[in-house]
Amino acid sequence: MVTGNVPADEALSRLVAGNDRFVRGEISFAGLHRETLFDLAAGQRPFATILGCSDSRVPPELLFNAGLGELFVVRVAGNVFSSEIAATLQYAGAHLGTELFVVLGHEGCGAVEAALKTLDDGQVHHSRIQLLVEKILPGLPQFDSHLSPEVRLNQAVERNVRWTIAQISSTIEGQAREAAGRLKLVGAICETASGHVRFLET
Repeated sequence: MVTGNVPADEALSRLVAGNDRFVRGEISFAGLHRETLFDLAAGQRPFATILGCSDSRVPPELLFNAGLGELFVVRVAGNVFSSEIAATLQYAGAHLGTELFVVLGHEGCGAVEAALKTLDDGQVHHSRIQLLVEKILPGLPQFDSHLSPEVRLNQAVERNVRWTIAQISSTIEGQAREAAGRLKLVGAICETASGHVRFLET
């Protein structure tokens, strides 16, 4: 299904409706047939861009019941921001024309949990995993020590999403598109057990 450019608010409504179908188990496969690829051979025009975690339990296309060509998806552990991610998002905005950008985190994120262990105990991963941790740490505050580990992790996941949004907003490209009214940045958290996606208030 070729969608064309879609206003951000309409795109967000489509994501909400798609997630509602997924949670209810009423998934539509109208845009998931192999034949759809023939319609997309000439080019793609997704209606939204999603920056999400690589966790295998939270694929955006399924969570939002989206068909082929409907979402431009960027996935990296911990939904962290980097120069490569920035360039990919810029491509989505400049060349694909998507106005809605969603940063999608999820409950129980392993990358965020690893960052918390570094924050709390100074644990250092002697591998490239530490690169992810270092991207997450600046967005995490010192949490109340009386909170349960589960609550602290949930709060850290949300703070990480908001940290990524803040970084995107601070780029020259992000500021220019926001000023022109061609960018809507939204944070969201997937409840892993149910698949429900909770969109964050700004």
